[in-house]
Amino acid sequence: MRLVLGSGSPRRKELLAQIGLVPDSIRPPDIDETPLPGELPRPYCVRLAREKALAVELAEDELVLCADTTVALGRRILGKPEDEKQAAEFLVKLAGRRHQVITAVALRRGDRIWQKDVVTAVKMKRLSDVELNAYLASGDWRGKAGGYGIQGPAGAFIPWISGSFTAVVGLPVAETANLLQAAGYPLYTQSEA
Repeated sequence: MRLVLGSGSPRRKELLAQIGLVPDSIRPPDIDETPLPGELPRPYCVRLAREKALAVELAEDELVLCADTTVALGRRILGKPEDEKQAAEFLVKLAGRRHQVITAVALRRGDRIWQKDVVTAVKMKRLSDVELNAYLASGDWRGKAGGYGIQGPAGAFIPWISGSFTAVVGLPVAETANLLQAAGYPLYTQSEA
């Protein structure tokens, strides 16, 4: 069985490598990520992961792994900021407050889909103007839900999380390993020398 990573995220590729997996192919799907009117963060995130998995063309012997990470502040979805101004708005909203990071994973082989979503509570400290401006200038906010990446310089802004660190980075490793095993993907097999 061949593993296809339906994501262009280097972080997801690195997280798979933590459990010894190198995708046979990388095929990021191109889907509309606009939230539906009134859609709440968790159902939105689950829907996107599923739609991504359905959008990737697969051969019979292929299994695709897709994921979506969403930052939720109450009922509000904070996606990837379009520009530095929006990144600043997101960070100002998150600073000094708890929020949720939701990562949904979807695997598809043929017509079967396996799904799991993980919700992690995260607290961001209050940010000084110096901290905010230095982070914005770093450019690390680009392409990251909520405008920050916990695994980069913004990790210094996160004094507390409750849940899965790897899910906040972009792929909950333990849950993903369980899904892969449920889908029949051979994890933890000894290669013959």
